[in-house]
Amino acid sequence: MKINGNEIRPGNVIEHQGSIWVAVKTQAVKPGKGGAFNQVELKNLIDGRKLNERFRADQTVERSRLEQKDFQYLYPEGERLVFMDMESYEQIEIERDFIGERAAFLQDGMTVTLEMHEARPIGIRLPSQVTLEITEADPVVKGQTAASSYKPAMLENGLRVMVPPFIQSGERIVVDTEEMSYVKRAD
Repeated sequence: MKINGNEIRPGNVIEHQGSIWVAVKTQAVKPGKGGAFNQVELKNLIDGRKLNERFRADQTVERSRLEQKDFQYLYPEGERLVFMDMESYEQIEIERDFIGERAAFLQDGMTVTLEMHEARPIGIRLPSQVTLEITEADPVVKGQTAASSYKPAMLENGLRVMVPPFIQSGERIVVDTEEMSYVKRAD
């Protein structure tokens, strides 16, 4: 679908310079001389590059639609992670680096949403919260209760998070996958 350059809004995904970009910020500019234009900050969805571009109202760009599909995480295979399409049962492998350090939150059978462009994954959305067990928690230092104090704790997946002093080793907690932080004690 073609749109005019002045219609680009934050969050729009467009094809530009032979690649796929998402609009991060936009600003309508009306200079004293010349025609108005839309100043757009773009981020490349494939390699992460950033670009500032001016689009005039008479320019058109191709707006892309990203297909969102649910996949189930199956298992790691070396530096790759194997996922299964929930509809067709086809399996795809994705590099661990594509997900980054949040890959530690993946659990067997977990459902994730992959954003696809022309059958190529360009983004992943994990569940916002996961429940994990604490394997190691430092003891509380007496006398530090005047201010809200947190202590480091090791999770079963190897990540460290800061938890309140009442959390002990062996307890299960809910962790935010975006912030990589403690949310609450699991029920």
